[in-house]
Amino acid sequence: MTPSPLPGRFAGRTAVITGASRGIGLAIATRIVDEGGRVLITARKPEPLQEATAALGGSEHAVFVAGRADDPEHQAEVFATVGREFGRLDVLVNNTGINPAYGPLVGVDESAARKIMDVNVLAALSWTRQALAAGLGADGAGAVVNMASVAGLHPAPGIAYYGVSKAALIGLTVQLAAELAPAVRVNAIAPAVVKTRFAEALYAEDEAAAAAGYPLGRLGEPADIAAAAAFLASSDAAWITGQTLVIDGGAGLRASL
Repeated sequence: MTPSPLPGRFAGRTAVITGASRGIGLAIATRIVDEGGRVLITARKPEPLQEATAALGGSEHAVFVAGRADDPEHQAEVFATVGREFGRLDVLVNNTGINPAYGPLVGVDESAARKIMDVNVLAALSWTRQALAAGLGADGAGAVVNMASVAGLHPAPGIAYYGVSKAALIGLTVQLAAELAPAVRVNAIAPAVVKTRFAEALYAEDEAAAAAGYPLGRLGEPADIAAAAAFLASSDAAWITGQTLVIDGGAGLRASL
């Protein structure tokens, strides 16, 4: 069952969502627009962003800026565009993540490791800094949602350094939540395997076998994560900050049995 939007929950509010031309990021943008909000979406390539923006209803509801997530000039352009197009900033979703390194930590290429940390962790900090400078939290009700992973909470064979970066992002979430309260709430989401192109290698060969480890009997869908992100970004979560919401179809239950 796809989680249903709550009409009007984001009326008059604006969100910036990184890595949102497809997958989880686009699902989050769709959810916020369906709930009355406006979004600016980012990713590296302009063509998929243009298509995504059209699907979101065009410039009345969504605009885009293409660029690298770890480029401070791109970040500055994004927030200048938000101010010009929508006149306010209420929510930042740090969704961009990369993983160009596979295998055990002892064999990880150091240049790849630095790139992972730059994009998955340091860029999230930089986006947050620039969002604050652009007015996030000026009304005392700002929200940041960071996209972590269950790989940051326990050993993650094959994607070990990705897991290290997501553990660092969870730590960043906690520190920022303490520093930015009460004007800005900062939370994270830690999904298990979600059916996206990014995670396709983990389930494409045999989806049924991949889903067998989940008590709820299926892999995650982008809409599942979008519903949680919208909750954490909304006033419904007004007394929640510094938390990491695990969304894993019950997989963690099996580890405790």
